[in-house]
Amino acid sequence: MNLYAERTANIRRTWALVLGFLVVVIAIGYAVSWYYGNPFILFVAVIIALATNFYAYWASDKLVLSLNHARPATREEFFDFYTVTENLAITAGLPKPKLYVIDDPAPNAFATGRDEKHAVVCATTGLLAMMTRPELEGVIGHELSHIKNRDMLLMTIAVVLAGFVAIIANIFLRISFWGGGRRDSNGNAVLMIVAVVGIVLAPLAAKLIELAVSRRREYLADASGVLLTRYPEGLASALQKIGGYTAPMQSANLATAHLFIGDPFGAKSGGSSGWIERMFSTHPPIQERIQALLGK
Repeated sequence: MNLYAERTANIRRTWALVLGFLVVVIAIGYAVSWYYGNPFILFVAVIIALATNFYAYWASDKLVLSLNHARPATREEFFDFYTVTENLAITAGLPKPKLYVIDDPAPNAFATGRDEKHAVVCATTGLLAMMTRPELEGVIGHELSHIKNRDMLLMTIAVVLAGFVAIIANIFLRISFWGGGRRDSNGNAVLMIVAVVGIVLAPLAAKLIELAVSRRREYLADASGVLLTRYPEGLASALQKIGGYTAPMQSANLATAHLFIGDPFGAKSGGSSGWIERMFSTHPPIQERIQALLGK
């Protein structure tokens, strides 16, 4: 499958996954409402799920920028940032996104927003100071590819829904400590166990799906970004610098970690990671991304 066919399939998977998350949320609401014999709980779960999705769609950029303490970037202060983004946006056939910066020495960047017309590209001051122009072009090409591939909406909604599932599970478990729920022996005991196990494991499953989607889309954005710049060595060199910086960002948080081009908690030293660490990592290994870019 070529890159353009993968991009089309990527968009279909986006909506399929969003619908899948909604089904999971409704299923959890049904399980909790059945357990407590209160259908109103299901109604509330559906309303909250729809409301959080609506909020995520319309305010995702503001939420993410606020969490990371970003500020608008002016053309006078960050001329290369502006001109590189303008040029690559024209090449990609995209409106120029709004530009923001985070005052942080760690090199990193991300894109957010609900669609191409309401997109934001944000970079740290550390990245803008550290990168050569070809490296900066590689990073911006990567972020514009996230916009072009419509990754931003899915990533934000995945965060909101995964968080919502975790909250529902937490509320359920806290209430369970105080008793309540169906406890008769007419076949309901097995269903009750299934419901409890499903609710407990749902946040973990939601998080694993979120991380897997994030890692897959990083590879696709790397490849798409290189198509814009026609210079894979630029992005590869930029990733090398990002991966070589081990200190975490000052505003790093788990809620938005998967949005960044590199791990905001700092690169892991000491060789390759184990499979458990890979499973819960928000990003594929930097060296594997570089090898994919350079064909090694």
